[in-house]
Amino acid sequence: MDSIDITIIGGGVVGLALAARLAGHGDSLVLLEKNERCGQETSSRNSEVIHAGLYYPPESLKARLCVRGNALLYEYCRKKGINHRRLGKIVISIDSAEEAALEHFFENGKRNGVRLERLSGKRVSELEPDITATAGILSPDTGIFDTHGFMQSLIADAKDGGAVISPGAEAVALEKEGEGYTVRVKPDDYCFTTKILINCAGLQAHNITALAGIDTAAAGYRIYYCKGNYFRTRQQFNITRLVYPVPDPQIHGLGIHLTPDLAGAMRLGPDAHYVDYSGAPEQKIDHSVDEFRRAEFAAAVQRYLPSLDEASLDPDTAGIRPKLQGPGGPWRDFVITHEKKRGLDGLINLVGIDSPGLTSSLAIAEHVAQLIASLDS
Repeated sequence: MDSIDITIIGGGVVGLALAARLAGHGDSLVLLEKNERCGQETSSRNSEVIHAGLYYPPESLKARLCVRGNALLYEYCRKKGINHRRLGKIVISIDSAEEAALEHFFENGKRNGVRLERLSGKRVSELEPDITATAGILSPDTGIFDTHGFMQSLIADAKDGGAVISPGAEAVALEKEGEGYTVRVKPDDYCFTTKILINCAGLQAHNITALAGIDTAAAGYRIYYCKGNYFRTRQQFNITRLVYPVPDPQIHGLGIHLTPDLAGAMRLGPDAHYVDYSGAPEQKIDHSVDEFRRAEFAAAVQRYLPSLDEASLDPDTAGIRPKLQGPGGPWRDFVITHEKKRGLDGLINLVGIDSPGLTSSLAIAEHVAQLIASLDS
């Protein structure tokens, strides 16, 4: 039976960042991805935003890894020639009640070390004449980038380091044996052993956790599926930055926002709706756009972009986010942990890697590399 030093389950952006980070250091490494191509799910169905880190509680993993990931991602994009733009973002309020919430995010972001500037309603109008607001926060380090180019670059880095990237290979059984794990993979029922097993399977992370023998409900690892739709507008606006409303904490999302893309067009979204999806491997994920939400999108954005014409909106794409917090539940941080206390030495679980997972991906890889280094210390 073949023996591998490090096995990564999940070929989304986080798994690819891990493979690129860990390859080439003398250990054999394989990445298993159940789909025919890497990054086909959450990693390729998002806003392609480089977040700055103003929303997340200070000292949380989301705050620390987002801020660190922001710097690493801009550096990586520059070094590798990946298309990106540091557009900046304005979070806006539309009435006095929202101004208090806006101030909360300003103070929270400053505690996280994020560069921010308070804006008056007049200043918002000067910067973005099409936008109506009573006040705003400018985040100059928020931007957009080419996620597909990023993932292709990570794949190349991993392969250059000697990693084996295996799309179309689904881990279907795990068994703890001695100092490692036996992994069985479909479609060929191929088995191998691995010393270190890293679970970053995204929408399926809780199922991989269960294969390892962990009670996901008792561990707090249950995944809730939250769908986000996007629409694109055919209208032309003089908007040069990302524009976000004040987030609604009840929906665990950042609100329906405006995102100029790298081609110069404008996208709206995502919204946030929990969907009834069991997470079973055989169940297909519905990535179709809910077109009946067009009016809802128009009404949400017209609050701060009153000239938006609902008839100009066309369905764009949709994605599913793996959230640890359910409907109405409390905020949850990333789970990134070595499961040694559960008797599973060498198993590193990454569960509930939703936003800002894309921005944080390189920082998450750095963090996990430090966990692995500590296993031998």
